[in-house]
Amino acid sequence: MAKHIGIVGCSAEGAALCYRTLCVEGAELFGRYGHPEVTLHTYPLAEYMKFIEADDWSGVARLMIASAEKVARCGADFAICPDNTIHQVFDQVIAASPIPWLHIAEEVAKNARERGFSKLGVLGTKFLMEGPVYPSRLAQFCLASEIPEAPVRERINDYIFDEMVNGKFTSEARSYFAAEIERMQHRGCDAVVLGCTEIPLLISPEDSVLPVLDSTRTLARSALRMALQPGLRTED
Repeated sequence: MAKHIGIVGCSAEGAALCYRTLCVEGAELFGRYGHPEVTLHTYPLAEYMKFIEADDWSGVARLMIASAEKVARCGADFAICPDNTIHQVFDQVIAASPIPWLHIAEEVAKNARERGFSKLGVLGTKFLMEGPVYPSRLAQFCLASEIPEAPVRERINDYIFDEMVNGKFTSEARSYFAAEIERMQHRGCDAVVLGCTEIPLLISPEDSVLPVLDSTRTLARSALRMALQPGLRTED
């Protein structure tokens, strides 16, 4: 029997896209209408933002651990988090988690290496772009990275929190992101990480001059593969 997947959500749009990917693409591995058992838990985004904006990352970790405990009690064998930014406290979380996790940036890095890329542009919240989540994992796979200039980081962050986490995806935002991806190409990037889990809902491969690394769907696909790996389930 396939392993039970726990989703530790943060923002609604990213969590929903991850869940939908598990269910829709699961059929390719599990047969028609098939996918693993899935449990999703998320605290309100406001609870996360209270800690993030106060630079209280221990508070973020406490929420993630509490979510992991909830999905574990529902029978989840391992957890995934379709939110790049809060992976900043991943090591703290897994040290206290009752179940294993997949790391979103590590799965993206693996995918980038498999596809032969060497230098990745990284787009996401300002907390992600300026933080250690991607540099720490990409370095393990000998991958270089590039982030936008400070004013662009602020503008992208505004689009994410003012519009995208609320399900608003505008042509203005799409054009702005596409232009920054083009600038990344000029700076030597050979692919771009859509490192906020809402960005894949705004930017499709057709909107980008660079190949895209969709962090949300990449994580979900890795979780589907892990669900099929042999090993004891939590109820065994």
